Order: sequence, then structure tokens, then C-alpha cells
Amino acid sequence: MVKETKLYDLLGVSPDASESELKKAYRQKALRAHPDKGGDPEIFKDLTQAYEVLSDPQKRGIYDRFGEAGLSESGGAGGVDAQDLFSQLFGGGGGPFGGGGFFGGGGRPSGPRKGKDLVHRIHVSLEELYKGKTSKLSLNKHIICPKCNGKGGKEGAVKTCPGCRGQGIKIVIRQLGPMMQQIQQQCPDCDGTGEIINPKDRCKQCNGKKTISEKKVLEVHIDKGMKGGETINFAGESDQAPDMIPGDVVIVIEEKKHDRFTRKGNDLVIEIEIDLLTALGGGQFAIPHLDERALMVTIVPGEVIKDGAVKVIHGQGMPSRRHHDFGDLYVRMKVKFPESIDPAVIPLLEKALPARKATEKFPKNIHLEEVVLAEPDARQQRAANDEMEVDEDEDGAGPRVQCQNQ
Repeated sequence: MVKETKLYDLLGVSPDASESELKKAYRQKALRAHPDKGGDPEIFKDLTQAYEVLSDPQKRGIYDRFGEAGLSESGGAGGVDAQDLFSQLFGGGGGPFGGGGFFGGGGRPSGPRKGKDLVHRIHVSLEELYKGKTSKLSLNKHIICPKCNGKGGKEGAVKTCPGCRGQGIKIVIRQLGPMMQQIQQQCPDCDGTGEIINPKDRCKQCNGKKTISEKKVLEVHIDKGMKGGETINFAGESDQAPDMIPGDVVIVIEEKKHDRFTRKGNDLVIEIEIDLLTALGGGQFAIPHLDERALMVTIVPGEVIKDGAVKVIHGQGMPSRRHHDFGDLYVRMKVKFPESIDPAVIPLLEKALPARKATEKFPKNIHLEEVVLAEPDARQQRAANDEMEVDEDEDGAGPRVQCQNQ
């Protein structure tokens, strides 16, 4: 029995999954989560590292026996870039993506690899999504040092690290119980860069780091009708590094909850409270819209509006991004009843409204007892509500389960 199943759960497979099942599960999830496809970089990283461990029989054996703690002790987890792992595992035609996947037809990606995307989430109101908006986003990014052109020092100052021969990693042997394991770790001499620079020859502007920090202001155009979860891409605006194509800055739209409108795709839903007289005898009410307008709605006298009735106003929903049309606005009516009424006007109501329902007649052996309706106190109200919920469950709605935060 395995010690823990976190990595299996990430891929959505059972602990006894075969190699082909792991590969298939990883392919499906990685395609959706890949940053180049607008996915979450952190989820993509977790998926790739989970597959990297479980696809290695030795690492999988350690994980099954000792969990992630065993991998950490053996140096078998973390420390590797997810994009690199993705390239190594599925870059060529033999991987589950076939034909080279995102990386072309070769066994390894050709040319410089692409850097990581920078994902930034912005919260946008429904009004701004209705009318469109342009805002400025300020961020700090790394750019190639202009003084040394990304070399880190003067010409010839950068040397290949002799400790790792420019690989940035070293192979070490560690003993894990009765087994000997060969693992990779970052070269301590060059901090994984594969290069060393004499301190006196380092570039004075970047101190040998090859990049410097720069403030960048991006103008973000939010189109009318955009939805939460949609993205705006700024190609090549992420961090720069030598021999690397800069990643993108990806803006993810987060739609704020509105206090009056609920959005359903391109449609809007609003609940409007009207008085009983308007519901029965007609009248007008106004709906302030998401722009500088208010919709004046008329209820024609003679039309009776029932509590909970839903009406539609065509073409007053959200604008569509791809077309020049609008969704619809659905209006849910909530009829407000008066707290009391003057008994003197009741005869007028009796003339205007349908006749009362006749009182039910009982056999002579049934004793009729006069009772009075009273307002329940707070305890009685809670008890009545609880009893109503139980009754609804017995009608087939199923048990109600209330989740508690631990």
C-alpha cells in the first residue's frame, strides 16, 4: 500500500496505474494547463513534476514507500524547471504528444527555449466589462544588461565552470537504506549557471548577473463584453535572459461580483421589488443600467404581476465581443406586500378582487375551535425553519449536508 497519493491525485490516476495510463493522463491535463495555451503555470509545473517522479520506476518506488519526504531526502524531487521537463519528456515524436507537440518535429526543441510567462490577474467590475476600459499596469521585469549585452563581464571574462563542465548540475551518489541512488543536483560552484566569472571582471552595472531590473508600464485594453477567465497577452514582455526567448505577460480577467446584476453569459438577470398596487393595477419602475442610462419599465393596467414572475427585456444584456449585438435582460419580480391595511377599504378590495375561497365544510361530528394567529418569537421561527427543511428532504430532495470549516 502506498504511503500517500498526492502525485497520483494530481494526474487523476490510481496508484496502480500503468506507464501508458500515466502518460495518457499527463498528456490530457498538460495540454489544458500549458502556459502557451493560456493555462495556469503553477498547475502545469505541478503536473509535470508529478509525472517526472511517477514515470521513473526508482523515484516512484521511493514515493510509494516514503512519500514526498522520502523524495526530498533522496534529492529526487523539485529543482527542475517544468518547461525543461516537458521538453525532455514530450519534446520528440516518441512522446505522447507525437510529432514533436509544441516543440517541433525534432527530439529536442530547436533554437533558444522560451522563458516563463508572467501571469497577472486584474479585477474588473461589470460596468467596466459592459463599457470597455483601458488601464495601465506597472510591473518590474528583467532585461538584458545594456552595458555588457548580457555577457556578465568584459570579453572573455566568462568561463565554463570546471566543476560541472558547463552543465549546471552534478551527478552524486547517495545511499537510501540498502540501495544506492544516482541523482542530479545543482552545481554549488556556479549556482547552476554552468559559468563562472572572476569577481574583478564582472560587469559593474549588473554585477555579473547579465540582466538588470526595469520598470515597464503596459496599456491594458479591456474590450466590451469580455468575461471572467479570458486573457490578454503581451507577447515577449516577460523577463529577458541570455539565449532565451522572453515569455509573455498574460493578463487574466477576474470579474467582480455585482450588487444588482447577475451575469449569465451575455445575458443579465436582476431582481426588482415592486409594490402590491403596481403589481395589481399597473405603474412604472426604473432599472439603472451599467452605463449612463436607466430603463423605464411600464406595467400596463390590467396585467397582474405575480410574485416571482420573470420577464425579459430584449437587447439589454451584455455586449457580445465578436458580434455587434447584445444579450437579454431578465427581470425577476418580487412583490412587496403591505404590513397592514385599513379595514375601511376592504369592501373596495372585495369589489376589485376575485371572491374569497369558500370555507371548507366539515361533518357535524367535527368540533370547530376558534384560534388566533400570532407572530412566532426568534426561537420558534428557527424551529419552524428547521422543520420545513426536514420536510423538504422527505419530499425527495435528499439530505442537506452543511460543510464546516475546520
